[in-house]
Amino acid sequence: MARAFPNSAFVGFDFHEPSIESARRHATEHGLGDRVRFEVAKAKEIGEDGFDLVTFFDCLHDMGDPRGCARHMRRILKPEGTWMIVEPIAGDTPKDNMNPVGRLYYNASTMICLPTSLDQEVGEGLGAQAGEAKLSAIINGAGFSKVRRATEGPFNMVLEARI
Repeated sequence: MARAFPNSAFVGFDFHEPSIESARRHATEHGLGDRVRFEVAKAKEIGEDGFDLVTFFDCLHDMGDPRGCARHMRRILKPEGTWMIVEPIAGDTPKDNMNPVGRLYYNASTMICLPTSLDQEVGEGLGAQAGEAKLSAIINGAGFSKVRRATEGPFNMVLEARI
């Protein structure tokens, strides 16, 4: 994105310090250190605001408090900002997920996503099969007036949320 939009600045946040250190090295190695920076922070503890675009990649369903996180994203976006949420593509009911990808996600969710969420504050435990309806309800409940599926692939859906 930094190469595609050379007049923009980017900041990445993650709670995992080794990942942040790796991202910083990567940005420097690719000559992007002047417009790209990475900071250690939990999603609900990001202190900066005024973002035009916030992106989440395959993580909202893993968060212990996805509702609190969504409320925080609403606070840190500019009024005309956009939140892009990439999540596993899942149906809204178990029968909608009885396909090869759904079976894979149920397995991964049981072993990775749910324990990760349950071990955090609140511990809501959405899992990888949250579905668009549940995710949209959480996002709308945080103060976003518009949520739509912008696109999808065989493994992920991309939701667009606007204030």
